[in-house]
Amino acid sequence: MIITRRSDFWLCAVIAAVTAVEFLQLSMIAFAAGPIMGELGLSPEDFSLIAAVYASVAVLMISMQRWVVEWLEARPFICMSTAITVFGSVLCATSDDYRSFLTGRIVMAVGGGGLFTSARMIIHHLMPGPRRFIGIRALGMSLALALAAGPWVAAEAVSAEHWSVIYWLVACVAAGACALAWTTLPMHEPGRGVRPSLLRVEMQVLLAAASFALPYGLQRLYYDFFGDVGFAALVMTVAVVGLFVYIWHQYRARNPLLRVRRLLHVRYVAGMALFGFGYLMLGANNYVVPMMLQRTLGYAWQTVGQFEAIGFLAAVVTFLVVTWLLPRYPAPRKYLVVGFCALTLFGLMLARIDSEADLWYHVLPAIVLYSVFLLTVMPMAAMQSFRQLEDDERAFANAQQIKNMLAQVCIALGITLATLGQQWRMAVHYSVLNARISLGDPRFTLVFDHLHEALSQVVGHGQATPLAMGQIARLLGQQASRCWPISTISPGSLFWVSLALW
Repeated sequence: MIITRRSDFWLCAVIAAVTAVEFLQLSMIAFAAGPIMGELGLSPEDFSLIAAVYASVAVLMISMQRWVVEWLEARPFICMSTAITVFGSVLCATSDDYRSFLTGRIVMAVGGGGLFTSARMIIHHLMPGPRRFIGIRALGMSLALALAAGPWVAAEAVSAEHWSVIYWLVACVAAGACALAWTTLPMHEPGRGVRPSLLRVEMQVLLAAASFALPYGLQRLYYDFFGDVGFAALVMTVAVVGLFVYIWHQYRARNPLLRVRRLLHVRYVAGMALFGFGYLMLGANNYVVPMMLQRTLGYAWQTVGQFEAIGFLAAVVTFLVVTWLLPRYPAPRKYLVVGFCALTLFGLMLARIDSEADLWYHVLPAIVLYSVFLLTVMPMAAMQSFRQLEDDERAFANAQQIKNMLAQVCIALGITLATLGQQWRMAVHYSVLNARISLGDPRFTLVFDHLHEALSQVVGHGQATPLAMGQIARLLGQQASRCWPISTISPGSLFWVSLALW
């Protein structure tokens, strides 16, 4: 990346640091969810609840980002947000139970919720004209590098039995972003003096509650599917109605917090559909891929993290190629074709993986294809969605806020849908495989006799029987945990819709 001015270098450093805070913690925490639960004694239900709370608080803070900046200006807001993120990360790193960890995550959401929006608005305000593309490249490169570094750092921390390093690292990055913002950003931001938007406390409470209830209702389907489906359906219905009421209020208000009326045009709505789908894939696959490699294929966390990091380095290469081609070939359709074809191949490759799959030949190419999808479709959606709003500063800021609010909700929904899909697939596989685990089945008898004979030579005849049955149970669990990745759910349909709208 060529920096034309000294000031641009430091602005790009601020943008990269602020972006890294959000995506580094996202990639690390999603990867290390299992070990963190084990260290803190959390159940999957507890961890899912914490994720829903984090998403709802983050949505609330993103919706208020512009309003707070109108009162404080950008530099104090970013410094305050990163300082709060440091505090929340320290709370998480030193937590030892459910309550302390939940408190830390809430504080992190309060501080970090609006940071990515702020990074994009720095580019919009302080890097106009051709310099704006330099800022966008800094943001994209930081995002890609954070996605690649996150699994590797988390795997190394977990393997060394120091999971808290994940949060200490986030605290260090946030502290660095705070120092850079304080020394680099101007005290008075362009556009100061506008009339602050109207903040209705009851509507913000409604937004937070609805944002929490939607993933929570889906999670209750996962944990209480055979218990109280009606309650989960009611919670999700109330959540959807609450979100609709909030959007309708913003649409009708004279001086709303979010200028929804200004954003209702085809290009922006199509872009949000692409963003929503992309973030849904990000949340789902951040959960599915590490779990499948560790549980189904039996690889250690350190190995899984290293291969994910290598695969995600393709995101860096992809983004560099895309930003090199864009000035010469700006039409978005070719990039969307490549991105969605890569996603489809990624899903098909993972769906064919079995217990004998090779990481280099089967898994790594799939992760590379997934990285290509993320860093072609998402930048195209970003560059096309906001083109009609760049001359309206407040509408542009609100458009970025809504996009990032959608990201938080869709990431949480992606994780939830992945867990639901995995539960369904495991139930189906267990029902089929359990029918074959009987003394009268010739394949079971053959496998059992082979294992029993091999183990008898090591531990003796008496212990060989339970060990052989345990090995068969382990193989049963591995085969049952194979899943059809959520990314294979007809991505082509959304792709063709996006082509028609653009």
